Amino acid sequence: MKFCTLFSGSSGNSMFVASGGTRLLVDAGLSGKRVEQALAEIDELAGQLGGILVTHEHKDHIQGVGVLSRRYDLPVYANFATWERMRGDLGKIDEKNVRVFETGTPFVIGDFRINAFRTSHDAAESVGFVIEDGRASVGIATDTGIVTEDIVGALTGRDLVVIESNHDPSMLEAGSYPFPLKQRIKGDRGHLSNEICAETVKKLVAAGLNKAVLGHLSAENNYPLLAYQTTARILEGEGMKVGEDLSLDVAARNRCGEIYEL
Repeated sequence: MKFCTLFSGSSGNSMFVASGGTRLLVDAGLSGKRVEQALAEIDELAGQLGGILVTHEHKDHIQGVGVLSRRYDLPVYANFATWERMRGDLGKIDEKNVRVFETGTPFVIGDFRINAFRTSHDAAESVGFVIEDGRASVGIATDTGIVTEDIVGALTGRDLVVIESNHDPSMLEAGSYPFPLKQRIKGDRGHLSNEICAETVKKLVAAGLNKAVLGHLSAENNYPLLAYQTTARILEGEGMKVGEDLSLDVAARNRCGEIYEL
């Protein structure tokens, strides 16, 4: 399995995963042209994609979905509630490319078996994904204000996990965001802080995880080194060492991340 974050953050999110003859995007939150450019940077072509999985309807996850679906005749996979909310923002999608999955019920796309699990975000029915090819598996959990037992269960046992490390609480409190937005971000249907992310990674490492990518960092309320150091510090407090017990990376905001071969 090949996996790479194309870009990750509050300005736009997209990830690429491939196995055998199947290539998929998870979200396409910048323009179609920008997604095409990102794919070219990792020697992939948008015309070879088999579909786009959508986590939820916010613009930083769907901006390029409609354009890419029309340009390359791509199926778009989302749950019913998400489809209801995002249809008007995508433009016309060929009905044969409107694919509706049920959250919690596994489905197959080519060489992948996929299961969507609920996250806690202020969207219609936001989800994360577990993507498996029979040999390796990736878990993706961004845009969630809390980490439930179901989320931990979905991410446990994966070869690689992408998890949100959105903000530093002190930076958020001292920053320029208006009070209602600050409350939304740190609420149960907002985004994960560095500390909550780190505590979750600690649980997953104890259960066997050895590759993690911190994603969806806020541009104003976080920075990559701080997110990295927070998780490293909490792991090391439990006797776990980054670089030995865990390979830890931070997804880049505006460029492709590391290409993982799982």
